[in-house]
Amino acid sequence: MKDSIKEALQEQLIVARRNQILDAAIKVFAKKGFHPTTIKDIAKEADIANGTIYNYFENKTALMLGIFDRLNESDRRDADFSTFTDGDLRTFMKAYFRHRLMVLKADNFEMFRVVISEMLVNQELRDLYVQKILEPTFTMAERYFQQWAEQHLIQTPDISLTMRAVSGMIVGLMMQYILGDKTLEAKWDTLPDFLTDMILDGLERNTS
Repeated sequence: MKDSIKEALQEQLIVARRNQILDAAIKVFAKKGFHPTTIKDIAKEADIANGTIYNYFENKTALMLGIFDRLNESDRRDADFSTFTDGDLRTFMKAYFRHRLMVLKADNFEMFRVVISEMLVNQELRDLYVQKILEPTFTMAERYFQQWAEQHLIQTPDISLTMRAVSGMIVGLMMQYILGDKTLEAKWDTLPDFLTDMILDGLERNTS
């Protein structure tokens, strides 16, 4: 019993330290950019010794992947999708979109700005993002979309393309927001309901 408590506390400390380092990395990357930033800069921002960072992250690329994971919430995606069990897809989608969009807004899109600015110019990071984050996420989500299609909750001729269309729409809205779209800034909180209704009901007017 004591060993399990000790292990749980140790795990909490590791998670807390990783988050402390990632918080510092996001701030420094946002100020200086990825390439000019050094591990020393991040350690100073986190108020820890340089060597401590290497106990948790191999290098700056590993740090950026940690930021990718946090932005994507990779560790909770499967759990999020698995909570949908009652057949009310509309309610699930609204709650899911609300969580994702409000997480982004909570830090004024700082994480997203850091990630997108570096991925646009760094082929290595783009490849790692696709391999370690994007493809596993789509593979996981496709299982659930397939189940929903089999349950006749959704209807689509191409599940993989549908997922990417929805994902691309969200990323596009995020890009427009950080570019200063005043309408999105004013109405961001209404997007979860609006997007859900538009996706499930479509844009075509019902004349029946």
